[in-house]
Amino acid sequence: MKHLTPFLTSLAFITLIACNPSVKEDENNKPHESSQEQTTTTTTTSSTTNGVYFANLNEGDKVKSPVVVEMGINGMDVEAAGAMNEGKGHHHIIVDGSFEPKGTMVPKDETHLHYGQGQTSDTLALTPGKHTLTLQFANGMHQSYGEEWSKTITIMVSE
Repeated sequence: MKHLTPFLTSLAFITLIACNPSVKEDENNKPHESSQEQTTTTTTTSSTTNGVYFANLNEGDKVKSPVVVEMGINGMDVEAAGAMNEGKGHHHIIVDGSFEPKGTMVPKDETHLHYGQGQTSDTLALTPGKHTLTLQFANGMHQSYGEEWSKTITIMVSE
């Protein structure tokens, strides 16, 4: 019994260390890392400032493709396209383009991405190089709320 006590104590100690959930590692024993390189990961917005914003991207960020984009808004509510409800609408991302003037229908093509189901995030496959992303809010019929409800940033996509 005298020799069994240190063994059981060691076994209990090893079991506690092995079951510690505070550090998660993958099968290669390396900590999980994001595939995106960003200089900043969050944008601080004031709840009193109306408008759209990129929740996870900032002007000048350096990222890798595919680029995760999180869209936010203050002062209006996000809903699916189809209904015309005051103070509500949905997001669009315009790749390498500018905002749409107020009342203009947002085109639907390869560079004008529609989120008519009320989505607030997406993953974009972008080629390496400099790109502008314009977040544009529009009503249920895809009519732009104009420059006041848009935000344009420039990002650098690396290989």
